[in-house]
Amino acid sequence: MQRVRLFASAASVVAAVSACGGDSSPAPVPPPPSPAPAPAPPPVILPPLITDAEVRISADTTFSASCSGTSNGTEYRNAEVEPQVALNPFDPDNLVASWQQDRWSSGGASGIVTASSTDGGVTWTRAAFAVSRCGGGNSSNGGNYGRATDPWVTFAPNGVAFQMALAFEGSALQPGSSSAMLVARSTDGGRSWSPATPLIVSGSNFFNDKNSITADPTDAGYVYAVWDRLALAGGGPALLARTTDGGLTWEGARVIYDPGSRSQTIGSQIVVLPNGTLVNAFTQIDSGPSGTEAASIQVIRSTDRGGSWSGPIKVADLLAVGARDPVTRQPIRDGSIIPAVAAAPNGQLLIAWQDARFSGGTVDGIALSRSGDGGLTWSTPAQINSARSVPAFTPTIRVRADGTIGITYYDLRSNTDDPATLPTDLILARSIDAANWTEVRLTPSFDLTNAPQAGGYFIGDYHGLAVSDNVFVPVFVRTNVGTANRTDVFALFARSIAATASRTGAARTTASPAAPPIDGATRERASEHLIRVMERRLPGWTRWRAETAAPR
Repeated sequence: MQRVRLFASAASVVAAVSACGGDSSPAPVPPPPSPAPAPAPPPVILPPLITDAEVRISADTTFSASCSGTSNGTEYRNAEVEPQVALNPFDPDNLVASWQQDRWSSGGASGIVTASSTDGGVTWTRAAFAVSRCGGGNSSNGGNYGRATDPWVTFAPNGVAFQMALAFEGSALQPGSSSAMLVARSTDGGRSWSPATPLIVSGSNFFNDKNSITADPTDAGYVYAVWDRLALAGGGPALLARTTDGGLTWEGARVIYDPGSRSQTIGSQIVVLPNGTLVNAFTQIDSGPSGTEAASIQVIRSTDRGGSWSGPIKVADLLAVGARDPVTRQPIRDGSIIPAVAAAPNGQLLIAWQDARFSGGTVDGIALSRSGDGGLTWSTPAQINSARSVPAFTPTIRVRADGTIGITYYDLRSNTDDPATLPTDLILARSIDAANWTEVRLTPSFDLTNAPQAGGYFIGDYHGLAVSDNVFVPVFVRTNVGTANRTDVFALFARSIAATASRTGAARTTASPAAPPIDGATRERASEHLIRVMERRLPGWTRWRAETAAPR
């Protein structure tokens, strides 16, 4: 998530043809051929809209306008972004979702709201997560922070739910700032929660960021929380905290992978294979020559429930250039540096992400790579989205019990030449073999220009996707009309997919790994985007990288 300004200096931290005829004449010279017309772009297919009704999960804010105690930036009241969702394996009618409530332009939100349903998603009960002052946090319960972000939820196999969030105060790595990773547990399906437990609390020399939490589906005692931790002195290792007793106590946070002071991690997410092996997938950012930056997707593995970890295994380079309004060129704050990972029931691993390699660095598509050996080796990235001439962004991936892969993502295939609007769609792509894909549209087109501004039009670095009785359940944000309530969180039980696809002929595509060779220009554009997106997330990041990544 976008944060507030890092600092002005790492050394001193401050608030900174024609032819002739005739027999004796030379043979006529034909005019040069006209240039061949440029091939017409392939038609953009708008998939059929499925018939299931959306369920609005979020509601008007209950936070007061001044509850955060902060004032830098614009607070978008009633704006919800970045939802996550989990389904109770012990009770398939029980779901829990979480999101940022009242997003700020300058980083984070006024609080985190969590909602639970015990009737299969028909009705929802909402409550604030007491990790920020707006959410009811204070010094006595560990939640005395002005802002919160990065909500994540998970269920253990015995039905105990866990939620996690990042809370912070002040500007990252500035004097007086602090950040904390906090978790809570629920034994009644998310209707009530324990007080927040801090997994780590850091002062101004460190900044904790981009967390996720995963309950072990093979052992209800184990839950794993991971995040990255930027250091003022340089570097951003991946950290882990775990519980072995179902959340009653938590071990101390520790580094599980350190890429060194010239590199950092971001976006760690753990999945658990059927044999109990843990795989943590993340993005690694490495400094290159002349101020360039390069990103790659890496995994590390653990065969002892997080006690020890392998070295990094590279999945692929991450070559996103970011989504923009094609007409106005205004940026979209997307999830271009956050990979999405899933484990299939047969043990196959899948990672999806934004990547521009398929277009020669001009537009992001949705890339997919797979591993059949527990993450040791990975397939060549393949493009799975069908509308390949328009930006596609922010994928999420899950696999049903029958092996069907589902990837939800946003794209701009409905966009027009009107500079005043940016019609956007949420798409669900499905496949049983990861090669042939069928797409349906989950939302009517909505205007993304009405989203909160946070370094670009922003509805989240990620969104939720669950599976209930072999039905995909996306939990997502779309915009509304007007500025009083810019966005809401919705759930959709995609039960009508089969009928819609057979009746109208859903859009179909074949995944293509035949990307052109990655040239220097593509890498340069990806580097430029990476720097831009990190600077939007953490103003001052560029200077911090230049000063802390210098050879020593």
